[in-house]
Amino acid sequence: MLPKDIIVGIVGPSKSGKSTLKKGLEEKGYTVKHIAQEHSFAPSMWRTIAKPDVLIYLDVSFDQTLLRGLPNWNEAEFEEEILRLAHARKNADICIHTEELSKENVLENALNFL
Repeated sequence: MLPKDIIVGIVGPSKSGKSTLKKGLEEKGYTVKHIAQEHSFAPSMWRTIAKPDVLIYLDVSFDQTLLRGLPNWNEAEFEEEILRLAHARKNADICIHTEELSKENVLENALNFL
């Protein structure tokens, strides 16, 4: 399948790198949907609204979200996002832990999978 023939969905907690990966994949010709599943109480919203052919889950720790610019939120809010993302994570085609990867490495991992 060519990049233009598939829809890639990206989910993950806040500050996991979703917007950055979306931009990188779009530059390579992919159609990408950033799915705000972390804000939804509907577990399968990612599937219903976006209908992705491939689902990428980006993972990150609470401590890293603080370093990436969410200094005013707390661990309970982070854990709530993780709960809301559980269905998407379970059904993801690939999970990339972005903690120690550069944005280029995250993109490379996604492209290698695709």
